[in-house]
Amino acid sequence: MFSAFAPFHWSLAHGRSLLLGPQGVIMAIVNVTPDSFSDGGLHNSTEKAIEHARSCLSQGAQIIDIGGESTRPGGAVVSAMEEQDRVLPVIEALARDVRAVISIDTYRAETARLAVLAGAHIVNDVHGLQRESAIAQVAAQTGAGLCIMHTGRDREKLPDVIEDQFAFLGRSLEIAAEAGVADEAIVLDPGFGFAKDTAENFELMARFEELLRFERPILAGTSRKRFVGAATGREAADRDAGTAATTALLRQAGAAVFRVHDVAINRDALAMADAMLEARFKVAAHAGE
Repeated sequence: MFSAFAPFHWSLAHGRSLLLGPQGVIMAIVNVTPDSFSDGGLHNSTEKAIEHARSCLSQGAQIIDIGGESTRPGGAVVSAMEEQDRVLPVIEALARDVRAVISIDTYRAETARLAVLAGAHIVNDVHGLQRESAIAQVAAQTGAGLCIMHTGRDREKLPDVIEDQFAFLGRSLEIAAEAGVADEAIVLDPGFGFAKDTAENFELMARFEELLRFERPILAGTSRKRFVGAATGREAADRDAGTAATTALLRQAGAAVFRVHDVAINRDALAMADAMLEARFKVAAHAGE
């Protein structure tokens, strides 16, 4: 039986793996874009992006997620070549740092292929393999870890938020299996904020444990999202404390990986959540003696 807190060795490209389960893992967001919703332009050069990524590693991030096209609603669409020109030099530089597990945030199969060739270990697809299904073949052929995200954009959703997760991600998992992606390479992301209103996001949080029926590790990407602002009354750049609260809550519910902008505050939130989980397991073990 799958346990969200049992050791799971996430199989990645280039012979790497990452232990998920016993402790929460932080994936730091590095947007090499001018228009991302909360940090657009801050790291919009190779040098600034590399500097920020290294800072994230020093603060406790285990994964650096590099994106070259904004995924915010209404974000500018860029060409594949422009996306690659933004991300590949950053990946090549970071690949020389043995601490870094590198993720490429893209839905394009060719960008994913070139990114893994440049040194990336994980492919993170916000379209859940359902925009360019060949991206699954790239993951299978390279041995890359694969993060498959749920989205409600450009389609009709089912009324129940969890049923829609299983309908969409169920199809994504079929695509991955058809391409030959290994089970141990896959992590799922319920896609907080992607064509979900405030009520749907909070219901998804409240029912998060139901996603464990997928029997896959789950990534939570709530960082600075609009629904965090709806609860806290804060603008995007000031939502890190609210994000850290979601991190602690979702860790308790079984999330394994946390994609965030502010590494330090979420690292502390995870440390507290993991300490409480450890105490809970000790109490349960003692009660069972």
